[in-house]
This record gives sequence, structure tokens and C-alpha cells, in this order.
Amino acid sequence: MSDAKPIKVVLIDNHPLVLDGLRAVLETFPHIEVVGTAGLALSGLEVAMKTNPAVVLIDINMPKLSGIEAIELFKARLPDCRIVMLSMHDSREYISASVLHGASGYVLKDVSTDEIVTAIETVAAGKTYFSSGVSDVLLDRRPSEPANPLTSREHDVLMLLASGKSNRDIAQSLSLSEATVETHRKNIKKKLGISTTAGLIRYAIDNGFSLADS
Repeated sequence: MSDAKPIKVVLIDNHPLVLDGLRAVLETFPHIEVVGTAGLALSGLEVAMKTNPAVVLIDINMPKLSGIEAIELFKARLPDCRIVMLSMHDSREYISASVLHGASGYVLKDVSTDEIVTAIETVAAGKTYFSSGVSDVLLDRRPSEPANPLTSREHDVLMLLASGKSNRDIAQSLSLSEATVETHRKNIKKKLGISTTAGLIRYAIDNGFSLADS
């Protein structure tokens, strides 16, 4: 990645020690450029509008305006910016709300620096990313509804999609072609009446799909 432009990142957290520590660590990676920090969501929005980052990492629990509430403001002012939520909470409600409002990733604060870097790289590339702990939550819930309209293979595709996998990743995991995966995605959207990837992820979260059930 040395020949590519650094990924511009803005960090938002109301805990100065966390903010300074995360910035110091990320600045050791030559392909990541921290272009600004802020202790409040609205201040972070001002910084982002001046620096035009590719990725914003924001704490989910912020005073005055929460990270979740701030997502739509960022998406409205900076539609190309990708938002990653940082949180100590692995609750399904927080994860679901973040996705619904337009976050591209959700990372627990206790993950390694390498995983945070991976999250930045992944969402900057236009994909979604859920940290390992969040994926565990997505995979652990027992289905609350007795039936769903999806086939077993569509079920598998949806769960991998909800875990942040690309068509190529899903194809490799399930030994399918990318064209077949794309066909499954279209069929899933049609069956569920959902038009967006974020909507599919929300559906998977709310219905507790698990690959173990397939």
C-alpha cells in the first residue's frame, strides 16, 4: 500500500486519553493519516468537513449528540465518508441502530490495533466491517421467528453478507462463483422486499441468522 495515498481518518471520542492513544498508534502506520480529532460529534463534523476524510471513527456514547445520532449528519454533509462506530458495548440494539443509520463498521474498543487498522482499510475500500466480538453477537442469537422465506444457501449468503463479506469472499467461503453469489443477493432482496445492503444486514441482525442453523 506504499504507492497509494494514505487513508485520511478523523477520530472522535470524548475521552482525551483514548483519543490521544488511538491517534498515536494509528500514526505509526504509514498508509493511515489522522487528519483531525475531536471530543464532540459536532466538533468532529466541522473537522471532517474541512479535511474530507475517507473514514471517521466515532465513539458511540458521546455527550450532547451520540455517535449514532451523528451518523446521518455526516452522511448528509459528507456522503462519501465511511463511518466506523467505536464502542465498549456489543449489544444487538447498538449494532442494529448503527447499521440502520448508515454506519459502515462497528468495532469494539478492546480489539487489537491491527483489527482497527483492518476495519479502516476495509470500509475505505467500500465494504463493511464488524469486529470479531460483534460477529459473535450476530452469530449467537437463536431465531425468534419460526420460519423465513430463504433457502439454506440464501441463508448462508445473507449471514456472510451481514458479517461484512464481499461477493468474492462469500464465493470463496461457499465454493460458488461471484455471479452465483450476486444472483443469491438479488433473490434475497426480492424475497425480503429489501433494496439495500444495509437493510439486509439489519434484517439478519434482527432475525438472528446463524450459519450453524443452515
